[in-house]
Amino acid sequence: MLYSNSLSKLIDMFKKMPGIGHKSAIRLAFNIISMSNEEVNEVLDTIKNAKEKISYCSICQNLTENDPCDICANEKRDQSTICVMESPKDVIALEKTREYFGLYHVLHGSISPMDDVTPDMLKIKELILRLKDDKIKEVILATNPSIEGEATAMYLARLIKPMGIKVSRIALGIPVGGDLEYADDVTITKAMELRHEL
Repeated sequence: MLYSNSLSKLIDMFKKMPGIGHKSAIRLAFNIISMSNEEVNEVLDTIKNAKEKISYCSICQNLTENDPCDICANEKRDQSTICVMESPKDVIALEKTREYFGLYHVLHGSISPMDDVTPDMLKIKELILRLKDDKIKEVILATNPSIEGEATAMYLARLIKPMGIKVSRIALGIPVGGDLEYADDVTITKAMELRHEL
């Protein structure tokens, strides 16, 4: 056995994190072990505090410490447009461009039959309830340009169009198979500017 039982468990825990491979997990585990007790307690307190204080906004489903979140509570934002995103990280990517001033709705995933992710597992019911408000004139589908993201966009378009609301999809510019969180500001801005109606 290369590692003690406790160290192996710590490595395995880090490997469960997205984007952390075996070598990175080992580095993180050894880094934690080399920290002082005070530093470890600070890390633990920070994680616990974030987990306790952060929840979903009751309106847009984005992560927030306040309910409603700052974006939903901001009356200066365009109340007639909702941009639908797969994850809170995508909202941050679009907000960094400072080119979109409407509201958001976060699905927390995309439809993926291969991964057993069905529409009822996403925040779609909450979106449809929001669309009953007469103020909403356009829904921008900004799901990732992957097979799952495209399937989710088409599914949502079929649900929303009969409601008489304009449905648009962000334009090409984001590479197919890519994630919004890794795209640069110019690419995201162009994708929003060149969006088209479905």
